[in-house]
Amino acid sequence: MPTTLDALRHYTVIRNFPALTSLNASLQHMGFVQADPIRAPARAQDLILRQRVEDYRAGDLELKYTSLDIEEDFFINYGYVTRTLQSLMHPRSNSLTSAFDLSRTWPAAKKKRVKSLLEFVHERGEAHPREVDERFSHGKVTNYWGGSSNASTHLLDAMHYSGMLRVARREKGIRIYKIYEQEPRSLSAAERRARIDTLVDVVVNIYAPLPASSLGYYLRRLRFAVPQWQRELKAAIERARKRLQHEVIENVTWYWPTEEVETQEVDRVRLLAPFDPLVHDRSRFELLWGWVYRFEAYTPAAKRKLGYYALPLLWRDRVIGWANLSVKEGSLQTELGFVSSQPRDRVFKRELEAELARVKFFLGL
Repeated sequence: MPTTLDALRHYTVIRNFPALTSLNASLQHMGFVQADPIRAPARAQDLILRQRVEDYRAGDLELKYTSLDIEEDFFINYGYVTRTLQSLMHPRSNSLTSAFDLSRTWPAAKKKRVKSLLEFVHERGEAHPREVDERFSHGKVTNYWGGSSNASTHLLDAMHYSGMLRVARREKGIRIYKIYEQEPRSLSAAERRARIDTLVDVVVNIYAPLPASSLGYYLRRLRFAVPQWQRELKAAIERARKRLQHEVIENVTWYWPTEEVETQEVDRVRLLAPFDPLVHDRSRFELLWGWVYRFEAYTPAAKRKLGYYALPLLWRDRVIGWANLSVKEGSLQTELGFVSSQPRDRVFKRELEAELARVKFFLGL
């Protein structure tokens, strides 16, 4: 059990990066991988998996999706979940009838469009959003970022979230939908508690160790995974605090699961995705590494301090800087920044070169 901040840093790093394994094994171990569409130089899900999967190449997750035991879905954020995890979240409904119950507040006209769209997808087997829009011409809506989106795409998203549709695969990055077949069932109070506690354990497994405030934040986000049970989350958080290992270190209470973690050497440079579990919690980041990291892709260029898509640079068990990577004319371009100064020892230089070589392999350069 870590009892000092130095020990906690080391523990945080080694539990986040077990020995490299296969893609499916890594996904089953994690349970959830966050996704993001920005590609700089690759999507977040690919950058996360390359640190955990042997010989991983950018795009492997999308390419092999249909052969993997996973689904695209919303957990605490949008991403890829194991089918086991997805089954704990669905049906997102309070009754035995159907996923429509979650959308009972939708206006009648919207429900009519949903019914027609379901019939269309069922007839075709699979449906591209463009085909849906061509058939129904639903118009435009304002999306989450303030821009304009096709209303049909927006409706497909809502139906996917509520469990009417699933993502069968992607075509040039665009989701192709099909009907999601699931059996509605009634759960007892004990079964609901067991499901919620398992979901809590998945969150903790991905992001621990967590300071108390962050533990509460992550577990409250489960309301997006199981909106039908959000009133029961407060009690689940209290149960988690009682069963998880915890320790007060420098006046902060930390939580992590009961587990055995093998000691390993960490003489390695890693360039991490902005959403990698190691750096995802910005509060923990500041407590462990003593500086402020911000994701600046949506920050005006003139106000950026680190860069458009700065990748945290982990050296041994310290995040000491960041890197902005890009590909120009088939060559990897690297811009490094450091919190204080770049390490001068030969081991760091060798390991940085090795990490950049791994990035080139990952990108197929």
